[in-house]
Amino acid sequence: MKFLDLARVQIRSGAGGAGSVSFRREKYVEYGGPDGGDGGRGGDVWAEAVDGLNTLIDFRYQQHFFAKNGRHGMGKARTGADGADVTLRVPVGTEILDEDHETVIADLTDVGDRVLLARGGNGGWGNLHFKTSTNQAPRRANSGQEGVERTLWLRLKLIADAGLLGLPNAGKSTFLAATSNARPKIADYPFTTLHPNLGVVGVDGAEFVVADIPGLIEGAHEGRGIGDRFLGHVERCAVLLHLVDGTSDTIAEDWRAVIRELELYGGHLNDKPRVTALNKVDALAPEARAAAVAELRAASSAEVHEISGVSGEGLAEVLRALRAEIAATRAAERAEETEEAPWRP
Repeated sequence: MKFLDLARVQIRSGAGGAGSVSFRREKYVEYGGPDGGDGGRGGDVWAEAVDGLNTLIDFRYQQHFFAKNGRHGMGKARTGADGADVTLRVPVGTEILDEDHETVIADLTDVGDRVLLARGGNGGWGNLHFKTSTNQAPRRANSGQEGVERTLWLRLKLIADAGLLGLPNAGKSTFLAATSNARPKIADYPFTTLHPNLGVVGVDGAEFVVADIPGLIEGAHEGRGIGDRFLGHVERCAVLLHLVDGTSDTIAEDWRAVIRELELYGGHLNDKPRVTALNKVDALAPEARAAAVAELRAASSAEVHEISGVSGEGLAEVLRALRAEIAATRAAERAEETEEAPWRP
């Protein structure tokens, strides 16, 4: 299955049915009168987050979602049938944006979250509604209300606990393959990862989800490369693991290049907790390894984990660090939600 995280859809709710103009004409009934029924409501358009989906690929092949119109009213005070609703089934973590590509209409972060995107039109009144003491035979009825038509964008942001960042060939896919059951493509050339990969990793009996996105390059915020397209997938992460290639000749500059892209991208990504790791240390001589660690520590002003996705060195320690940051961040989020929740007696 191909990965698709952005899709454009056109929706339209159903129009309401028209009211009926009708009069009773029955044999042996002395008094007739208006008996036109109301039109039925048009169908609504909903979006719902469902389990089992992790891509928007279905919306590549179907972009139009039109609810059914309400049926017209009929004689004998019969109301027309309501139009059937239409529901867009989307993966958990989908944002729904207006046509301007900026206004967020809804953010579906939990299974079962539903949002009304377009309400169906009301049905028109039949002439039975217009009967009065002075107008015993009204010959008017309302037409149904028109439906709502709009164009929307669906943007998927994967829900992961930790996100991997780094330049191309920093070893992100190798790290994910070494710590989880995910099997991303691994090769010795840049941009082997063309779409995000998710993996469930475990340490000390606890599990969490890690997202690997395509590598960033300098100028990514201006559209260079492909990694900037997927930075949105790490916006929901509790912690970022920044991998730096230990075999690079410009370790400090490599670290700064990614940090600059985070700052220029925005979205508070640069404010998220980060764990810094020097990868591929198994390929370095002891002196070169010590120099690389010192250079990265000086650039980042943070603790540097020495790891190797190939040999497995340091993986358990960096996973424990990630797990600790995730627990702290999630606890802070729960506390914030509790403070913001309205008091109920």
